[in-house]
Amino acid sequence: MNVTDEELGCFIRTLRDSGGYDLSDYSDKSLKRRLQKVLDDSRLPFGTFIGNIKQDRLFAEKVLKDITVNTTELFRDPQMWQTLRHRILPRFKANKTINIWHAGCSTGQEVYSMIILLNEMGLLDKAKIVATDINNDVLDVARKGQYKYRFNISYLDNFDQVMKHNPFNYDEVYDVSYEKYFVIDKAKDILSIKKEYTEIPFFRKHDLVKDGTFVYAKFDIVFCRNVIIYFNNKLQNNVFNLFHQNLYPKGCLILGAHEAILGPWAPRFEKNGSFYTKK
Repeated sequence: MNVTDEELGCFIRTLRDSGGYDLSDYSDKSLKRRLQKVLDDSRLPFGTFIGNIKQDRLFAEKVLKDITVNTTELFRDPQMWQTLRHRILPRFKANKTINIWHAGCSTGQEVYSMIILLNEMGLLDKAKIVATDINNDVLDVARKGQYKYRFNISYLDNFDQVMKHNPFNYDEVYDVSYEKYFVIDKAKDILSIKKEYTEIPFFRKHDLVKDGTFVYAKFDIVFCRNVIIYFNNKLQNNVFNLFHQNLYPKGCLILGAHEAILGPWAPRFEKNGSFYTKK
């Protein structure tokens, strides 16, 4: 049985009143789909599920984490990373520092993809990287930089596409080994990011819905991929406002392949594929 409008409204009110988390501006369609999965996994009747959220804060927090968890991959959408490497990041080579915010970083694979890219371009020493998410569990995974090898093995093909080839100049071929960045234990099914790279980003909890600006700095690049797709138009506009305020002029916002800035904030950015440059 699918979640009804009434059940969704009851869930949102209960989680807000009991857990302090407001999902009222999330997309109804995606929230219903995720709530249905969490309900199915819990094997609880809806009434009992709601009662547990009211009475058990730890249960409420677990539900929030299950609802908001997002998937991420190493070098997801290789063409985006190739454009970032050869068309976007060179703009910032003359900067003394390059401030980067990964908003909604989930388990951190794109944070480490960025670190690898910056290192290969000789820009890592200039970079200050902040990565945030609402979910403490995924942040713990991100800090460790340790993933299932067999699950991520197909994404090493993405690594090869981005790190070894230049689609804008086929004469350029780079020799970058996995061992430079990863420790792979096939027997234990573990792919670990080398420690010197896990120590670079600053991970912290942050709620895009209510926390607003969280550092006294602006950013050259903001990553927020495959996050706003779960928000309704009102919340998307609030988040675009937040990013616009926190970007330097000519700073770049990077969204997911199926996301776009529409409505009142569109004229304030120059669009080029998934890249939005602040005007």
